[in-house]
Amino acid sequence: MGMRGDQVDSLARHVQRRRQAVDGRLPRLYDPVDFARIAPAVPQAVLIAEDHRFFDHGGVDFQAIRQALGYRRDDFAFDNPRDRTELRRVVGAAWSRRDRIRGASTITQQLAKNLYLSPSRNPLRKFKEALTAYRLEMAMSKTRILELYLNVVEFGPEIWGVEAASQTYFGRSADRLTAEQAAALAGSLPFPLRSNPAFRSGRMRWRQQFILRRMRGEPIQKPDDDEPAAGKEPAEPDTTGSRGLIQQP
Repeated sequence: MGMRGDQVDSLARHVQRRRQAVDGRLPRLYDPVDFARIAPAVPQAVLIAEDHRFFDHGGVDFQAIRQALGYRRDDFAFDNPRDRTELRRVVGAAWSRRDRIRGASTITQQLAKNLYLSPSRNPLRKFKEALTAYRLEMAMSKTRILELYLNVVEFGPEIWGVEAASQTYFGRSADRLTAEQAAALAGSLPFPLRSNPAFRSGRMRWRQQFILRRMRGEPIQKPDDDEPAAGKEPAEPDTTGSRGLIQQP
């Protein structure tokens, strides 16, 4: 199957950028923009891909966590023995479901990690992430949180934020992105180093089509597509590079 025109252009820019590497390190690309300078399709696509209950939760999506853990009870009470039994079951199986749990992180939690925390997977870091997410939700509006996220999230190797990604992959500013291009960027999340518009784009294209269908209002279920291959756990992106990009709010 031949490559599409936009794929050819993205690959050409990718090759050109590789030639700009100094001592094997790519130049960091970062160009923050106001929310008004981002095409409306971008936040729509990203929310579908990463956090479709963003405007309903307070920083942590307990419904998503419950589903990720596989908790089957409708509620929880310590004085209910069935609830306690179910809790013990899901806690015991939590490590085997760690990738689903990681996928339950909200955009606010991801922003907290990107700005303030290390990519460590220990439980203390997850607790700090949830606490920081709550504080961000109390201090800022949802629009401001989404604006910050779109400006610091990594869309490829040393490509930080939607404006840098838009220029790198599509040769245009973020306010001119089409729905297809916005869905392509969203489809590269949450592992943009594994698949993006210029590198191993198969997974990204598959997710892009799902996002576009949801953007058109089709009632389709989000697939469980972020599972790593058997015996292989994807490396969590090292987001420490994003912590120097924006001053603390």
